[in-house]
Amino acid sequence: MKIKNLLFSIFFLILVSSCSKDSGYYNQSIQKVTYDGTILEYLQSKPGVFDSLLTVLNRTKINAVLSGNEKMTLFAPTNQSFQLAIQNLNNTRKEADRPFEYLTNVDLLQLDTMMAQYIVKGYYPSDSMTLKDGAQLQDFKYQRTMNAKLTTASSSGFEGGGPKVIQYSDTKNSQFTRDWITASSASINIEAKNGIIHVLSTDHVFGFNDFVSRLTYIPPPPNLFVTVGGIFSVSRENSGGVNAVEASKYVFDGNRETKFLLGDFNGAWMQVELNTATAANSYTLTSANDFPERDPIDWTLSGSHDGQNWETLDSKSGEEFTSRFQQRVFWINNTTAYKFYRLHVQRARSGNTFQMADWSVNKGEVK
Repeated sequence: MKIKNLLFSIFFLILVSSCSKDSGYYNQSIQKVTYDGTILEYLQSKPGVFDSLLTVLNRTKINAVLSGNEKMTLFAPTNQSFQLAIQNLNNTRKEADRPFEYLTNVDLLQLDTMMAQYIVKGYYPSDSMTLKDGAQLQDFKYQRTMNAKLTTASSSGFEGGGPKVIQYSDTKNSQFTRDWITASSASINIEAKNGIIHVLSTDHVFGFNDFVSRLTYIPPPPNLFVTVGGIFSVSRENSGGVNAVEASKYVFDGNRETKFLLGDFNGAWMQVELNTATAANSYTLTSANDFPERDPIDWTLSGSHDGQNWETLDSKSGEEFTSRFQQRVFWINNTTAYKFYRLHVQRARSGNTFQMADWSVNKGEVK
């Protein structure tokens, strides 16, 4: 009996010890690592880790922001993130029989736009990201909406049983998380004199999936709304009126961040009366920020000399936009200088609401 009691006691102690060691969760206390220097100096102190990041910061002149006195938060991509991006870019360029590009010579404006997404004004340690929906942040230069959320990773087969990580997302200006592109942190809360650093995982591709598309993007021909100018009109205005936040004027403004929205949609047209009759040989449509079912799917482009008699220049049916803010260029075989151009959208993808970020008529060299 004593032996049985002794064995039972030993078994109980082992069980308690085991449960306290691995009870289905990993109770990690989040520590801050303090570095006696600026954010930029910290990056420079890690050769072999942030060399590519430093190259980009130097080319874009953003390095000055990370060495100043203003508090900043950096979500730092490592060398591997840039290597993956460059590899993807050059795989695409190889298929097109185009020369390779590298961080030292890729388009500076695009590089600057992408790099800015990783830097936020202010001091944001991980405990500022604990809300259910995370923390809504804006990049320091272009004010694009980013999201940072503290979560618990999985460990030892237990979901949510691992260390704390930050999920840092480019929201693509969408309220729906399915549209977001997210990177996870590898280490967090490195506190420098002028801010804090969260290092991103090595599997993150620099640019939040935009690196290749941005650097292989061919801009559309010159926009006649800008180069010639004109008077704009629509068949029906947004229910909020001409000054509503989603009024018709925003479909002509060349800004993909704004849009024209119509409810109870059963077809509508948008029109420009150019200041000078001009032969357009292309036009563009840009999808808006959310709800793909609101995208145009069937439309007709027409030209007119007097605004009364119209000639069909192009007609599309069953078209699809594969992403938000996607600009598509459509070339037309036209050499006639029209004073009026009209885009008549007959149908949205589904439902009875229509939206579009931008429309333009263009003239340029045929690609």
